[in-house]
Amino acid sequence: MFSRLTRPQALAVCALPVVALIATAVFAPLPFSVAQPGETANVLGEHKGAPVITISGAPTRGTRGQLRMTTIVATSPDTRVSFPDVVDSWFRSDEAVMPRDALYPSGDSVKEIERHNEAQMKESQNAATQAALGYLGLDGKDVKVSLKLADVGGPSAGLLFSLGIVDKLDGDGTGGDLTGGRVIAGTGTIEADGKVGAVGGVALKTQAARRDGATVFLVPKAECTDARAELPKGLRLVPVTNLKSAVSSLVALETGKGSVPRC
Repeated sequence: MFSRLTRPQALAVCALPVVALIATAVFAPLPFSVAQPGETANVLGEHKGAPVITISGAPTRGTRGQLRMTTIVATSPDTRVSFPDVVDSWFRSDEAVMPRDALYPSGDSVKEIERHNEAQMKESQNAATQAALGYLGLDGKDVKVSLKLADVGGPSAGLLFSLGIVDKLDGDGTGGDLTGGRVIAGTGTIEADGKVGAVGGVALKTQAARRDGATVFLVPKAECTDARAELPKGLRLVPVTNLKSAVSSLVALETGKGSVPRC
């Protein structure tokens, strides 16, 4: 024989699977990573005891000011990110929830991802050197450039590498500094022909830049909207599309002559 359940008892029994499903969904790992503002590094100076840019085969100049490349730090690809983590990050301006595949190639191990990021950094450094020397009309066979940025991977420092090479070799073209003595930060990939590309995470990078003293932030033009989302007070956005436009904007900022684009 079976005894009949009361209505409250029946509701309680039916609710148990639903509660279990909700609990599973809430605490199950999700395909996201949580990112925060990372470190910045002055490409005109040293990073972890070693010069970032070393040039031989051409005279270089002393520089004032800083050109700071920016980074984000994210939970590793094997870190479990649950629904509460995602909700918490939604309400914080210094964190962002990003699809894991946008940060890490899907299916790769941590070691494979590290090798992938190192390869991207190397390609970025080569392209940055070609872009800078091409902009200055110098032959890469005569001028040798070494770029070193320990423990940083990916291609997003390309623009800042190129600007650093230009500043060390030519400054603003008239004897002055490309930075005008300011702390300039930015981000953006670069191709050998000088074209600047989008990178992602710019709203977090602007926070890192302002934290480390920057007053100007160079951003790929396509990411202006993202960069304005959490823009820190006192940081001016300057959109760029290529190396030439970035140099022109910095020279205009320094001299006060010419227009400087805004996001």
